[in-house]
Amino acid sequence: MQRVLWCFSAAFLLVGVNGLPPCDSEIYCNGNILSAVQTSRLFDDDKYFVDMKLKAPPDVVLLAYRNFSKEMFYGRVPPTKLQEFVNLYFDKPGTEFEPWTPPDWHDKPKFLGRIADQNLRLWAEEIHNLWKSLGRKISTDVNDHPELYSQIYIPYPFVVPGGRFREIYYWDSYWIINGLLLSEMTDTAYGMIQNLLGLVNRYGFVPNGGRIYYERRSQPPFLTLMVDSYYQATKDKNFLRKALPVLEQEYNFWMQNRSVAVSEHILNRYHVEISMPRPESYTDDLELTEELSNDEKNQLLMELKAGAESGWDFSSRWYIDGDGNNIGTLSETRTSQFLPSDLNALMCLNEKTLASFHMILDDFESAARFNLAVDRRLAAIESVLWDAERGAWFDYNLMTHSKHFEFYPSNLAPVWAECYSKPAMGEKAVQYLKASGALQFPNGVPTSLRQSGQQWDYPNAWPPLQHMLISGLSKIQSAEAQELAFDLAQRWIRTNWLAYVKYEAMFEKYDVNGDGKPGGGGEYEVQLGFGWTNGVALQLLDQYGSSLTSGSHQVSSSLLLFLVLVALLMLQCSQHYDRV
Repeated sequence: MQRVLWCFSAAFLLVGVNGLPPCDSEIYCNGNILSAVQTSRLFDDDKYFVDMKLKAPPDVVLLAYRNFSKEMFYGRVPPTKLQEFVNLYFDKPGTEFEPWTPPDWHDKPKFLGRIADQNLRLWAEEIHNLWKSLGRKISTDVNDHPELYSQIYIPYPFVVPGGRFREIYYWDSYWIINGLLLSEMTDTAYGMIQNLLGLVNRYGFVPNGGRIYYERRSQPPFLTLMVDSYYQATKDKNFLRKALPVLEQEYNFWMQNRSVAVSEHILNRYHVEISMPRPESYTDDLELTEELSNDEKNQLLMELKAGAESGWDFSSRWYIDGDGNNIGTLSETRTSQFLPSDLNALMCLNEKTLASFHMILDDFESAARFNLAVDRRLAAIESVLWDAERGAWFDYNLMTHSKHFEFYPSNLAPVWAECYSKPAMGEKAVQYLKASGALQFPNGVPTSLRQSGQQWDYPNAWPPLQHMLISGLSKIQSAEAQELAFDLAQRWIRTNWLAYVKYEAMFEKYDVNGDGKPGGGGEYEVQLGFGWTNGVALQLLDQYGSSLTSGSHQVSSSLLLFLVLVALLMLQCSQHYDRV
């Protein structure tokens, strides 16, 4: 099997769209060393090798490998000898960082005082403490000798997700930054945003993560919302004025490179035209594509990268079988053939936010331009993605020119983004959610109702999706939506808290069926740390801390319903007396 994988992988060396490799490194992104190490399975996780540091310049290591391997049969180095070579020329991951503790961390941020339940308040303090263990500062040697590292140098310290994710990640950073701002770590949040703005200046967009093997793909574009979070916390107009041109540059990238026309409407998609295995998941990609024709291999490899760009890597959400149906297996991933409801809701919210930034800075002409973009986006979303009968927004299949009606929390993303034209649409979405079957689980809303074995499917529940759903419901005025938002917040906080009590860890995802059970599936073991989980938990504890409990969510939900009914009764009485 190893020889088959090696021979197969050779067909991809230095090959990409129009001959472009995914990055320029012949060690970290393509080449014989990468192929040999990954297909020999020297490490349990392919990402481990491409995160290692070179002990000598790349040309020295490449020459040494050529001399080392040329006497071997077909250039195939036995795994034991290959391990010796790696030990000789590479350092383990993590050597690119220097010790750093966030100087703006302090032990009693104000939001803790708003959490009524003592167990949850003590737990929130421990989550707040985790920022110190997740903080990273890149050594200046990475800047001085970038050829020795896969790490992309960024000047400001930052917070990582945790576990195998040793670098900054794009959309994770939105929830991390919101958590940092609650923790009153404004300087750290500022530095993270400046790093991401710098990446846009360098690449024209924010890469998936802070490694050179991520250079040709992005992730959901949350940078504008990060800037908004920081501005709302600081009201720093000078910061906003400097950031705004960079945000527009990123917006233009998505409109020029990740958009497609449907009828008269322009909507966005994920799309990466690099037909090579992902270096960090090299053997997974080779094995998945080894039985396919060359054209099929190239297509699937591009689609897998688009799936990684979506952040949902991977999910049955992106499957399209031979008949165009939303079923199949991972080998039928067709991410670029969807117009995702959540991506377009996010783009709509970005457009609204960019318009508001221009208004703040008194640039009314530019504000009008983005307000026009919002109007066009709303028309496109409601024409192509909205289904009035079902009461939700669904991904659009470009192959069949039809919507896919499977349940995903992303079907309600326009509620979170407040990108819909009539209040009744939000109320319909509440009824859709209640009828979907997704609320029957005690520990969160599953990412789908299909058990595919992929991590962005049932039974996993992911922090950003829970937060977007809860946040969206909380913006709807009806008592029913408010009650549902609180109930889901209570379920999620209790799940996170129980897992912390059991494992003394925060996980990247959780199982909707087990109290405090971490999630699973996909290409790697569940990771702990965990940046966006911490940020979401702190935001929910801040929003609902006066009512959340570490006990049964049913009791707490009933209490909130009682309070809502009392409030409505008092409002009616007040209106009655006003009329009198």
